[in-house]
Amino acid sequence: MKRVTRKLALWRADLDGGVCAAPEECAEVLRHSGPVTVVLEHRDRGVAPARHVFHSCLQQDVEWQFGGLTWPADLRPGVLVTVSWRAARDEVVVRTAALDEPVRVDGVPYFHEYDPKVVTREFVPDASNRAKVLFAVRRHGRVFSDGSAMLVESELAAHCGLGRGARGAFLLRNAVDQLVREGFLTRLTGGTDSSGYPCYPAVEGHKTAEMLFYAPLVEPTSLDDEDSPDADRQDHWVNGFLRKLPPGAQASEKQRILHEGPLAPGFTYVKRHHRGG
Repeated sequence: MKRVTRKLALWRADLDGGVCAAPEECAEVLRHSGPVTVVLEHRDRGVAPARHVFHSCLQQDVEWQFGGLTWPADLRPGVLVTVSWRAARDEVVVRTAALDEPVRVDGVPYFHEYDPKVVTREFVPDASNRAKVLFAVRRHGRVFSDGSAMLVESELAAHCGLGRGARGAFLLRNAVDQLVREGFLTRLTGGTDSSGYPCYPAVEGHKTAEMLFYAPLVEPTSLDDEDSPDADRQDHWVNGFLRKLPPGAQASEKQRILHEGPLAPGFTYVKRHHRGG
């Protein structure tokens, strides 16, 4: 009996819309069969097993998808699900996979396996200038498999919506400087190829360019931590922490001194600082 299995990441639109992409192989069969039973096998917050059954219908947007689902509240954009179906059966099984230990990605708790690239792309900014800048780097920059992202700094103004002229440049510079100071962004000198695609380090024949580099801060967490990200808390102190650098980059001598000890290759140190709104 033919079995179809696909692993895919949930986007924010999937969670909000109560839909899940359907593998083409089963969509071609099930779209003619009427209502489809979708079984979600899930561990609440990665611990308590749960089984949810939905009477779904196949619908077509850009692709075929199962509609009428209600995703558990502990699922975040980027969480991976495995969709399984056996030929001659109307039942589709969707499974999440719990992490061995829950983590926070830039303050947002994750209890299940996830795709770091989708997590980076699905960042939703608040109204602050710094959030708009971080959104631009994460949404419009080159994103790597670990969720880090890189954007040519000269392209930033076109994506931030902070205005033009001297005032816009002033607001942009202040927001970038704050993000660098808080360790969310790192300035690097990289390069771009003939199409403007950024890389680090620059290679021979590439045009040199100043880059802004973002790397997600992934920290262990506990099941009883609050869900609100630290980045949204107003007026507080942040303890020093390690931030990942892109391949080939090393921490400056100043950061090694501030860390008061050896730094692992590929990491820099962000000293304790005050973070406000």
